[in-house]
Amino acid sequence: MSPRPSRWFRSRLALALVLASACLAAAPPPLPPDARALVDRAFADLDPAHPVVDVHVHALGLGQDGDGTFVNPAKLSFRHPAKRLETNLYLKATGVKGLDHFDRDYLDVLAARARAFPRPVRIHLLAMDRAYHADGTPDPARTEFHVPNAYVLEAAATYPDVFIPVASIHPARLDALQELEACAAKGVRMLKWLPNAQAIDPADPRYDAFYRRMKELGVVLLTHAGEEKAVAVKGAQALGNPLRLRRPLDLGVTVIVAHCASLGRNEDLDHPGKTAANFDLFLRLMDEPKYQGRLFGDLSAITQVNRLPRPLRTLLARDLDGRLLNGSDYPLPGVDLVVWTRGLVQLKLITAAERKALNEIWKANPLLFDFVLKRTLRDPRTGRQFAASIFQRDPAALSG
Repeated sequence: MSPRPSRWFRSRLALALVLASACLAAAPPPLPPDARALVDRAFADLDPAHPVVDVHVHALGLGQDGDGTFVNPAKLSFRHPAKRLETNLYLKATGVKGLDHFDRDYLDVLAARARAFPRPVRIHLLAMDRAYHADGTPDPARTEFHVPNAYVLEAAATYPDVFIPVASIHPARLDALQELEACAAKGVRMLKWLPNAQAIDPADPRYDAFYRRMKELGVVLLTHAGEEKAVAVKGAQALGNPLRLRRPLDLGVTVIVAHCASLGRNEDLDHPGKTAANFDLFLRLMDEPKYQGRLFGDLSAITQVNRLPRPLRTLLARDLDGRLLNGSDYPLPGVDLVVWTRGLVQLKLITAAERKALNEIWKANPLLFDFVLKRTLRDPRTGRQFAASIFQRDPAALSG
């Protein structure tokens, strides 16, 4: 009998199969005239003096080149077929052609897709810190993937016309303040958290010193809120409760709520014993006058099928444009299972002709597709669209 393959071999084989399935076909042909016209319309009213801004793009890495990136082996293992399939979908969406240098090739493809925009675009490239225990030691079992701050800083130095580095620092780290100051000294002005997955309670008073230093340094907090589906959270969805963000806000930190907290429910901390949609809790914070000028939301993932229809309809109907920023959540716009343009037609948010053109753009460039889609959406009752200013708002300018 042949010996059973080692765990290392099985995990490498799984990785090879996953990435092999992520290969792109030949480069897409030029956009047809209707699609090109829709792209032109999406850029027509932008300020030519300023770039398009995307505040929510994920850096990804498999660590093959010793760059410090990491993916939990369970996400690539035959023993966890659901996780492996999910990883396969994400990797396919990136457009990377092979296994040998995935990390480098991901950045190359992403930069090429950004440079294909008719106007300059600045991509805020997100690091992802490990999960940590309360005592400040790393929690490898809970860490799904890791992208070090040094990685996004180097990427921004390599592609200075495209990428802006966004750090990720778990505030329980023993060196959290030192890392925050080091990143700020290198020009970082935004910090990314995914509390549900990283085991961060934004309301924990132990982080007050960290928040005060963020305010002093002018570092903005971009944090996930609401339910988390893309990364395992191990029973920690309560950490995505938007009301837990009152503590950094009350300490003067400028906060951008990713996805406008548009998924799931949580305890209504203002009314014990009751629950509410996370999106409603986010809107409650937005309606509090004391957070005017310090609380914002990004539009990342807002058009995905699992978040439709109420949050998108509400944001189109309400005049919150001065407090919204553009974000794509890339590479998720390239995952066809979450892109439901037919449903957007049914909701009368786009027309059938626009859907056809958008589908052609998606085939050519999912990053461009996400931008053009959000510029095309309209309130079916009033015709109102998201303001052009949303798509050129610089998060570094939000923190006074």
